[in-house]
Amino acid sequence: MAVYWDEKRYHSLNYHLRKTYGEKLYKISLDGGMTCPNRDGTLGTRGCIFCSKGGSGDFAASKTLSITEQIETGKQQAARKYTGNSYIAYFQAYTNTYAPAAYLRQIFTEAIQNPNIRILSIATRPDCLSPDVISLLKELAALKPIWVELGLQTIHEDTARFIRRGYDLPVFERAIHDLRNAGITVIVHTILGLPGESRKQMLQTVNYLNTQDIQGIKFQLLHILKDTDLADYYERHPFPLPDMETYFSILAEQLTHLRPDIVVHRLTGDGPKQLLIAPLWTGNKRQVLNQMQAYFKRHDIWQGKDL
Repeated sequence: MAVYWDEKRYHSLNYHLRKTYGEKLYKISLDGGMTCPNRDGTLGTRGCIFCSKGGSGDFAASKTLSITEQIETGKQQAARKYTGNSYIAYFQAYTNTYAPAAYLRQIFTEAIQNPNIRILSIATRPDCLSPDVISLLKELAALKPIWVELGLQTIHEDTARFIRRGYDLPVFERAIHDLRNAGITVIVHTILGLPGESRKQMLQTVNYLNTQDIQGIKFQLLHILKDTDLADYYERHPFPLPDMETYFSILAEQLTHLRPDIVVHRLTGDGPKQLLIAPLWTGNKRQVLNQMQAYFKRHDIWQGKDL
């Protein structure tokens, strides 16, 4: 008999949070003032090919504010659509373990000690998790739950080189091992629609992740944003991007193959509208998500599957 999660046929983050915490939690994006080895000259100076100047933290508050001030700003912004008082502190911009452990202790502790923060979520690279950082995260996890989000994007090395990811798969696997030994929840980012990748290759990435000790996944449709190297490449070498229906079909295939205990944290992305070049149909996130759920119901993609 199939298992239904919150009237969906996949393990949604909304369901997970309500089941675990009894309520919805709102995520507040924070900027800890970090950079990235792909930007400071250690590995490169221009970042991953798709990364905006904001280091994927375009929705975070200003890094000139303290962490406490950023949280309060985020709460005020959330008040327009969220009536609860429980939040996830999400260090999103750039690589959020790429700093001395003493500095990380300061900013992470400041976030955790806020009484309204229930979870600390940290976006980083697998090659930026030194033993002292792992030790710090293990210590902090005794206070409140810690999530670490790793940007894998793809398992295919040719694509990884093209997007300038800067590390190979054994580094990713070692990071998972170290984080799980420290009791940390691991969430993995993947990008669907990378240039040259077939549906079969995209599915190989999710099948690989099924074999790893991960607890969450974020699916991201490739966005082309202004002032990125990907935008320059796209202008010179236009490549096809999925239309809405095709993306829903690709995503449905991913979900039906995903290990059912893995929590789905995101089904697509919503790059800043003022930066978005393509695909333009992603600009209205709410409309996209509504049509996506309608597609899943209309096609009954899980029929006959024991989830």
